[in-house]
Amino acid sequence: MHTTGATGTTADGPSVTLRPPRHRVDPRARRWWAVQALLTVSGPLLLTAATLLVLSVLLFPGALPWLAPLLAVALVAPALGYQLAMPAWRYRIHAWEVGETAVYTANGWFWQRSRIAPLSRVQTVDTTVGPLQRHFGLATVVVTTASTAGAVKIAGLAADDARRMAEHVGRAVRYVREDAT
Repeated sequence: MHTTGATGTTADGPSVTLRPPRHRVDPRARRWWAVQALLTVSGPLLLTAATLLVLSVLLFPGALPWLAPLLAVALVAPALGYQLAMPAWRYRIHAWEVGETAVYTANGWFWQRSRIAPLSRVQTVDTTVGPLQRHFGLATVVVTTASTAGAVKIAGLAADDARRMAEHVGRAVRYVREDAT
């Protein structure tokens, strides 16, 4: 694994600061995440706000002066904020790298997570493609390890890059295991 170097000394020896992984996911992942957000979060919130406004106009017109601003603050603003901010923010965080001894990932958008999975612990490497990912030409590489933390997932890769990465990790795992014997 590549590091930025020692940044100090602790009782256990020199402390090391890891730099962010080198490779970003495909730029098309932003559109994929935006569509996911529209289908799962923003769309339902906006649909709920529109339904409540229509019902208010039809059944309770006197409620419109206080209901419209309430819906704008409680449903519309969060839906639009999520729709606009999440894909770009998430894209800045998502990155990956396969080093000589480990797979290193960074992901998330609000809750950010970094994972280092030693190649010696890798059990399987899979590539998955959902319907939306297929539409955008993307795929996810899932590296399953002998860890209770679960698999390492790198989502939003170009389909060809995902295939090549899975093959590369497979070769690296074989090399690490041969080297250990």
